[in-house]
Amino acid sequence: MNVIVITACPSGVATTFLASRGLVRAASQRGWKVAVEMHSQLEPFVPLDSQVLAAADLVVVAASAPVDLARFVGKRVYQAPISEALPDPTAFLSRAEREAKPLTVVAGAGAGDGAAAPAVSAPTAAARGAPKIVAVTACPTGVAHTFMAAEALTQAGQGLGHPIRVETRGSVGAQDVLTPEEIREAEVVILACDIEVDSSRFVGKRVFRTSTSAALKKSGQTIRDALEKAKVLGGEPGHAAAGAGGGEQGERRGVYRHLLTGVSFMLPMVVAGGLLIALSFVFGIEAFKEEGTLAAALMSIGGGAAFSLMVPLLAGYIAYSIADRPGIAPGMIGGYLASNLGAGFLGGIVAGFIAGYAAQALSRYVKIPASVESLKPILIIPLVASLVTGLVMIYVIGTPVAAIMSAMTTFLTNMNSGNAILLGSLLGAMMCFDLGGPVNKAAYTFGVGLLSAGAGGYGPMAAIMAAGMVPAIGMGLASLIARAKFSKQEREAGQASLVLGLCFISEGAIPFMAKDPLRVIPTCMIGGAVTGAMSMYFGVQLMAPHGGLFVLLIPNAVNHVLLYLLSIAAGSLLVGFGYALVKTGKVELPGVTAQAQGKSWSAGAGSDRAAAGSS
Repeated sequence: MNVIVITACPSGVATTFLASRGLVRAASQRGWKVAVEMHSQLEPFVPLDSQVLAAADLVVVAASAPVDLARFVGKRVYQAPISEALPDPTAFLSRAEREAKPLTVVAGAGAGDGAAAPAVSAPTAAARGAPKIVAVTACPTGVAHTFMAAEALTQAGQGLGHPIRVETRGSVGAQDVLTPEEIREAEVVILACDIEVDSSRFVGKRVFRTSTSAALKKSGQTIRDALEKAKVLGGEPGHAAAGAGGGEQGERRGVYRHLLTGVSFMLPMVVAGGLLIALSFVFGIEAFKEEGTLAAALMSIGGGAAFSLMVPLLAGYIAYSIADRPGIAPGMIGGYLASNLGAGFLGGIVAGFIAGYAAQALSRYVKIPASVESLKPILIIPLVASLVTGLVMIYVIGTPVAAIMSAMTTFLTNMNSGNAILLGSLLGAMMCFDLGGPVNKAAYTFGVGLLSAGAGGYGPMAAIMAAGMVPAIGMGLASLIARAKFSKQEREAGQASLVLGLCFISEGAIPFMAKDPLRVIPTCMIGGAVTGAMSMYFGVQLMAPHGGLFVLLIPNAVNHVLLYLLSIAAGSLLVGFGYALVKTGKVELPGVTAQAQGKSWSAGAGSDRAAAGSS
């Protein structure tokens, strides 16, 4: 029997290949002749040719992303989510052979447009009248995960037959903003956010909270969980109830989410301040000491203004994450006191949590007459919460935390080479563990926070940024070094990964990690640890917390440029050659060979051998 196997997952990277491999193997064991079509984001789509379509007896579609089925009208078609094909491909094919039905057409939505949409009895019939979904994605840096999660949710929603609109809140602000009409018509709201976002416009809607990582890696499951587990968001329009909405895990915002919210708002201030300080060094390391010069002005803007606002901004938006807008004022006041008391970013973190929970408690538990209720968010909460936060910072928290910051700064400034290597390797390995996940963000937050400590924080920041570039650069190099072990899609992903790595976007290596985590993660961690250790050993100091290699274009932004480049190159080459050595696989994965592209039929034996060797 001639069979067409089509696989498509929202990310178009790992599950697409795995499902294809399993179905081809199971089909070849049955003696079927198989042509494979995989829908991947990594290369342009090449459809099956007309001869293959004409000869097909059965079309098996394992897809959780949009697939055009109109070309299979009249053929026996079976369609199901790709997740059902992975556990038992043999049973999946048996079910397909038994339950497949001839594909018919139904009129398109637009009258007179001449369009025809395929209709498959079970899976696609639900598309009409399916619940509408709106979503918001936001990650701490707002660079990669925000947009990758949005794309994954969009494709998964379309694949499951649900109209979906996604708003992104990245580093450039809100894009594709949801309209009030779209929100009103939506059945479910998905908040795939690692930071706190304003949810007051969703009051009264069913809301499901999750992370950008979950939405990216399990987008189809996220949508199904949202439809099943979302809860109505309480509160009044313009002011949502704290902690409302979400699924079993989505409700747990926790300390980490509040911290990342503060960091995400602080990050642009730190980046701008660091780059301005670095620009002042263009005129000489000590040129800013001469009053009236451009160097002095740049230092005043970057170090005097931006870095001074860094800790208050951090504390203010930690408090905002906890208590919404009433927490901003007491949080910023507490953060400013932390700076003046010498408690630095640690004091700012403590102040933010004190202010946030104080404001939250006042909002929840203090009851006042309805006639003066309007004064609560603008007078009572800011006043009392600021008083509580300020007194605690001055009389209880400030001095001990300042002593801790002082000891930490002294240690970082005067630590010996052994301690420097140990710290650098630890930070480097953390940066490479989950590529933008919680561990990566914890290391980066530590480095950014240390910049408020002055020169003592420049060394760890250099090690962190250098190590963060290593995974993406290394995966790109591996795809060039061992081309025969990488499919065409993987080689193209490697080229993109190389560019992203140079920009300090670790997420460029995610497609490789998702497909082969047991080899990619340890290899990247070793390379990152080596880079971080070398950077700290050489005493490299970096004035700016972002920008990748492009920061090196600013004179004096890095004190030992060649040694810094050597550190990055060493770790990247270690990852590149290391992964090229340990990776298994043939030239192409099943589904991307000439046969899989639909040029001829095969018994599947060759594809099966390739599948057995790939990872």
